[in-house]
Amino acid sequence: MTAGEVTVGEPSLPNGPPLPVLLQSFLFGKYRHRYIPLLRRRYGDIFTIRMAPHNRTIVQLTRPEDIKRVFTGSPDVFHAGEGNAVLEPIMGNRSVLLLDGGEHMRVRQLLMPAFNGAALRGYGNMIAEITRAQVATWPVGSAFAVQKYTQRLTLEIILQVVFGVTDEQRLAELRPVVAGVVDLNIVTMIGWYYKPLRRVWPWRRFAQLRSRLDELIYAEIAERRLATDLGRRTDVLSTLLSVSPQESLTDAELRDNLITLLLAGHETTATALAWALHDLARNDAVQRRAQQAADEGDTHYLEAVAKEAMRLHPVIYEVVRKLKQPVEIGGHLLAAGVSVMPGVGVVQSDPANFPHPEEFDPTRFIDSQPAANTWIPFGGGVRRCIGAGFSLVEAAAVLQEVLGRFDVVAERQRPEPAASRNITLAPSRGSRIVLKRR
Repeated sequence: MTAGEVTVGEPSLPNGPPLPVLLQSFLFGKYRHRYIPLLRRRYGDIFTIRMAPHNRTIVQLTRPEDIKRVFTGSPDVFHAGEGNAVLEPIMGNRSVLLLDGGEHMRVRQLLMPAFNGAALRGYGNMIAEITRAQVATWPVGSAFAVQKYTQRLTLEIILQVVFGVTDEQRLAELRPVVAGVVDLNIVTMIGWYYKPLRRVWPWRRFAQLRSRLDELIYAEIAERRLATDLGRRTDVLSTLLSVSPQESLTDAELRDNLITLLLAGHETTATALAWALHDLARNDAVQRRAQQAADEGDTHYLEAVAKEAMRLHPVIYEVVRKLKQPVEIGGHLLAAGVSVMPGVGVVQSDPANFPHPEEFDPTRFIDSQPAANTWIPFGGGVRRCIGAGFSLVEAAAVLQEVLGRFDVVAERQRPEPAASRNITLAPSRGSRIVLKRR
């Protein structure tokens, strides 16, 4: 029986905590990296939680075989768009992350040429140039929270490489607005669905920021549509506008997907880089090997460093699919309307999947490859993140520039715990390091 087949019988749900929905939502939103492992110890490999908004029933999956059922199942049965509905206030309802079925495939196919192998090779020089300029401004010899600097760097890469904005005045307008929108936390996202809250802080401020960001993005789209040199431009927006009018995305679709690329490619990559530098600062042997790779241009090893940081410190702790038909998973017949949540963080820290999972060891991605559905920071199946390749190219370029110039030292040897930041998990102190010239 495949994951897409409809089964008959009496629907059942795994056990789960009997806590009130709002309390479960708070615990998940703020402490999911502690809450979910605790529930797994209490209830086993599959369990049920309930979440706001709309009192959603969510079944958490932590075994690779159950996660495989989701990723290989029919996208007509496992709706990722509906599962990501909490992101709609910020990304919009035309985002590739929130669409399902034929509309999702149409938008995804229009976006894909901007992220294929040839396109990624074309972005390399732009990313390297921006990275060199940015890293040259980082503090040397004194402790600082590197995540703030990786955020500035990845934002600059997104604005210039994805949006194609190079005018300094336009960049100066975009930077603070984008930073404000990115600071949206999960509680504010969920609260947006309760309309009376929109009249009060911080939801009123979010509405203002979103409106201003829309103005700037629509102005950029309108101006770019009039450009006569689209064929010579290499940024993502120009690539998307270079197709025939019959195939092109509408302005509203462009807006939602540019914001999706901005948020998915800015915050997540910046946080993954902060975690990578956090771990390199605490492992001299791995850092020396990574510096050798930087000197030799060995991007394969540098990508392995980034992959291992993503494994050990999952920036996104889970992905979600909403069932449109009953499906049997893990010995339970789950009814239509239930959401299933493959646990990225849990499966990547399971010693059954990664021996000594607490150790930072990039050779896991050099000597062999992880088993299927055990390393899933970009999701899986037909909904795998289209920007995965871009993210790894970007991470390797940044690590090469930083490690080619500096030794990275931890301010404190004790590791920083993860803390919830909107939908991501980041170093609690911003990954405080000291850079020393080699």
